[in-house]
Amino acid sequence: MEKKKRQAVVQTADCVACGTCVDVCPRGALTIYRGSFAQVDAVVCVGCGRCVRECPASVIRLEVQA
Repeated sequence: MEKKKRQAVVQTADCVACGTCVDVCPRGALTIYRGSFAQVDAVVCVGCGRCVRECPASVIRLEVQA
């Protein structure tokens, strides 16, 4: 049975680009794009959920990838 990978997904329209997720990500998978919103590098993200727990705007969630 194959384990499915979890990945952080940002609701970019509601992101306030505060940078908290960038600061707490242990892998450096998040960056702030042009000062507007956070974006996730899908190759680097391991789905640990730290960004989800720490996001003050609650705009990041974990999704199971196929």
